[in-house]
Amino acid sequence: MSDSPTFPLSDFLGFTIEQGDRGAVASLTLDERHMNPNSVAHGAVAFALMDTAMGGAVMSVVPDGAACATIEFHTRFHRGASEGTLSAEATVITAGRRIIHLRAETTDGDGRLVASATASFAVIEPRA
Repeated sequence: MSDSPTFPLSDFLGFTIEQGDRGAVASLTLDERHMNPNSVAHGAVAFALMDTAMGGAVMSVVPDGAACATIEFHTRFHRGASEGTLSAEATVITAGRRIIHLRAETTDGDGRLVASATASFAVIEPRA
């Protein structure tokens, strides 16, 4: 896997992204900025990790110069996490010319499932 460029949200939440062939992993170490009022990681953190990992996975299968956009995302939350690391691993299920379908799982540092998702991304070709 190779490192991907950072962007403002990744800098703010403190996560890293590694891209591979038809997949990507986004990870972070939980701290106070990730917590909801109940001192558990906010669901948006797991969502952001999975969405970003899926975007990285998409970029591993599209032509150079193309972009992508999430068009549908279904999330399930399985358990809370309040400390340690979270990692979201995304994999391309099918890659069409215009739509790519993916799945992702967020796990804690002990490998327990925190959240899972399936999604579809649109491939945006560069304008001529």
